[in-house]
Amino acid sequence: MIVTVTLNAALDVTYETPPVSWDGVNRVAAVHRRAGGKGVNVARVLAALGEEVLVTGLAGGATGRAVEQDLEVAGLRHALVPVSGESRTTLVVAEPGGHTLFNEPGPRVAADEFAGFLRTYEALLREARAVVLSGSLPQGLPATTYATLAAFARDRGVPAIVDADGEPLRHAPGGRPAIVKPNAEELARAVRHGDPEEGAESLRDQGAGAVVVSLGAAGVLAVTGEGTYRARMPYAVEGNPTGAGDALVAGLALGLVSPCAWPELLRRAAALGAAAVAAPVAGAFDAGVYEAVHPLIEIV
Repeated sequence: MIVTVTLNAALDVTYETPPVSWDGVNRVAAVHRRAGGKGVNVARVLAALGEEVLVTGLAGGATGRAVEQDLEVAGLRHALVPVSGESRTTLVVAEPGGHTLFNEPGPRVAADEFAGFLRTYEALLREARAVVLSGSLPQGLPATTYATLAAFARDRGVPAIVDADGEPLRHAPGGRPAIVKPNAEELARAVRHGDPEEGAESLRDQGAGAVVVSLGAAGVLAVTGEGTYRARMPYAVEGNPTGAGDALVAGLALGLVSPCAWPELLRRAAALGAAAVAAPVAGAFDAGVYEAVHPLIEIV
């Protein structure tokens, strides 16, 4: 079983619209509402690929209940720990040629609430083959949280992937996760290197087993203990990029539980990321695009 951790779970709302008039009245062509947060998106992709997966994290208030209900409708097992604050909503405005994302901060989490989560997390690690730690942290949790959770997993023989930004990403290698997965902008903010390969090597030097950097249309870079690899995409896929990184992380998680050589692992993960762009909402991917792009990805 793969456990995905979403400490700042959300109800994701996507508006599909004609070109937006930001100073006027707009009519929404379609609305999608579903449980979200990066770990939830990863879990959806893994479940679609036939992998046993469980979602854990924190959820509170009416929004938290809506998140749980949607997970149940989707058939995703979950062990969300309740908090007193209200879980957040995110809004994506998807118009022709662009997507705009609005992220609420989420609840403030008390120390005793997080202690309750740690008890659940430790119990789940007994069944886990891999754990994914991803997304923003809610208010009240320290920037070292992902490093702490990765170290918990490592001490119990469970490999962890961390997908984070800012201070949580900067601290993540201290927990010695198997993989750290930033995008190019997140990496630049974390290590202040102009070159992604140098930045990835810096995170490896600090304790990460491997660093996989998503580069958008330029592909994916992986700096690993076995060498450095780049996945070059054959063409750009048009669509909604929200959730593409989560699909890529799902592919990396599969590589932890069903080991394969890095070139094939990276090709599969990059293809899933591209296929997610073609899907209308985060947590989904276009199987046809995946099948079309996978054999054309060049690994160098």
